[in-house]
Amino acid sequence: CMGYIFPASYAWGNFSVLAVGIWAIVQRDSLDAIMMFLSSLLLTVLTDIIHISVFYPTKNSLTDLRRFTVGMAILSLLLKPVSCYFVYQMYRERGGE
Repeated sequence: CMGYIFPASYAWGNFSVLAVGIWAIVQRDSLDAIMMFLSSLLLTVLTDIIHISVFYPTKNSLTDLRRFTVGMAILSLLLKPVSCYFVYQMYRERGGE
């Protein structure tokens, strides 16, 4: 979000997933909370791919700050499947099928 490359929907989507994740951690006995967190993580994987592909800056406007911003967005996207795996394990521990 530092380079202002992506629209506000990118930040709102990721911050709302963070809020749902905090809710899922606090509500230890709720399967709904962890399922909402897992589904929202999977949804943001798709939206992150769309945001990165559509709003990637051209070579002429690629400054160091924008390169860093896009790099962190890509790193976040690469770590989301790992997060999905661990959230799914939490779901299984709480009694999910």
